Amino acid sequence: MRTITMIVIHCSAVRPDQTSSAAQIDTWHRRQGWKLGIGYHYVIRRDGTIEPGRPEWLTGAHCKNHNAHSIGVCYEGGYDIRGQPADTRTEAQKASMRRLLEELHARYPRAVIVGHHDLNPQKDCPCIKNVVHEYADLK
Repeated sequence: MRTITMIVIHCSAVRPDQTSSAAQIDTWHRRQGWKLGIGYHYVIRRDGTIEPGRPEWLTGAHCKNHNAHSIGVCYEGGYDIRGQPADTRTEAQKASMRRLLEELHARYPRAVIVGHHDLNPQKDCPCIKNVVHEYADLK
C-alpha cells in the first residue's frame, strides 16, 4: 500500500470551448507514450461529475518527483477563451472538488493539499490563485 503525503491539484489546460474527460485525457497521455494512460487519479468535469482515472493504489503520473506519495486531482479547464491561464472552475466543480478533497483527506489525514504550481513554479497549473490557502481548513 502506498503512503500518501500529498494531494496535488491540476487543471487540464483547456479553454471553455474544449472538453477534457478522463477518457480524453487517457487518450492524450497514451499518445504521449504513457503505457498506463491517464496520470491523474480523478478528473472533475465542468458539471461537477467526478470521473475516476488511475486507481489510488497505483502510482500516478502527474507531478514529477512527487508521484509515488501523492494523489492527482485534475479539473476540466484552466484556460480562458483566449488560451490564457485562469481559474475557470464552475460552482459545480468547486463543490465537487471540496467534497472529493474532504473524502481524500479523511482517508489520508496527513496528506497536504497543494497545487501543481506549488511543487513546480514553472507551471501555471492548476491556475487557482492559492490552493493551499483555499483548502487550509481541511488540514
